[in-house]
Amino acid sequence: MKRACVLLALVLAACSPAPVARAPATSLPSIVSLNPCTDAILAEVADPVQILAISAWSHDPASSSMDPAQARRFRATNGSVEEVLALRPDLIVGGTFTPPATRSAFARLGWRLEELGIAATVEESIAQVRHLATLTGHPERGEALVARITDALAKAAPPPGASPVQTVLWEPGGIVPGDDTLVADVMRRAGLANFSASKGMKQADYLPLERLLADPPELVLTAGNPRAEENRLLGHPALARLTKTRREAVDPSLLYCGGPTIIRAARRFAEVRGT
Repeated sequence: MKRACVLLALVLAACSPAPVARAPATSLPSIVSLNPCTDAILAEVADPVQILAISAWSHDPASSSMDPAQARRFRATNGSVEEVLALRPDLIVGGTFTPPATRSAFARLGWRLEELGIAATVEESIAQVRHLATLTGHPERGEALVARITDALAKAAPPPGASPVQTVLWEPGGIVPGDDTLVADVMRRAGLANFSASKGMKQADYLPLERLLADPPELVLTAGNPRAEENRLLGHPALARLTKTRREAVDPSLLYCGGPTIIRAARRFAEVRGT
């Protein structure tokens, strides 16, 4: 009987799927990230071997806030419970838009899910950087990233006494950011005033071309491909008639996430302010 049990155990082991590669056994947690914004921060503060997977969004240049070449260093996941559990992470990091069924499944199975909300200010984003760095076991890397963010914002600040440049940020689809958003906070720190918000428009409100032509700002920042159907307003020839309004393009990847994205956004906003 004892010999038969040993043989059965060997057969079952041979039929088991190959184990997923994991980080070496240390006190540092292995992590799966389900959110493109946390992907970008974790890539800065965690050891690469700790990151078992990032979100598939970060492998798509149209939705990533990090360098696609950097993103492709990591496995991607669509965030299904089955995918994540196959990776067996110590920690799952996501946003507050995690589907309730997925959240409930992780809870039932006893997996730790850390959810981060959408940062609305630079301070909130910095707090998230520090939180994620602490979770990875590398708080000093979080402080180094915070120092880089702070330095970039200081360098992007306008000269003392300079008037803010009245600016419309036209996002893909013709919408504008509200004043209580991270991108508006970074714009403000770089000397760009959120013109649409001063006119009473809120987050994701649609700005018609006619309204922009009737009340133009000093600067229009367009994000996205003007040839795309949903962005056709961005390249409308009527905009060329606004002789006192400058137009500049910004990369859409600068608009939605914090952490290291703030550094690139601050530099670009300072650049277009001084053009």
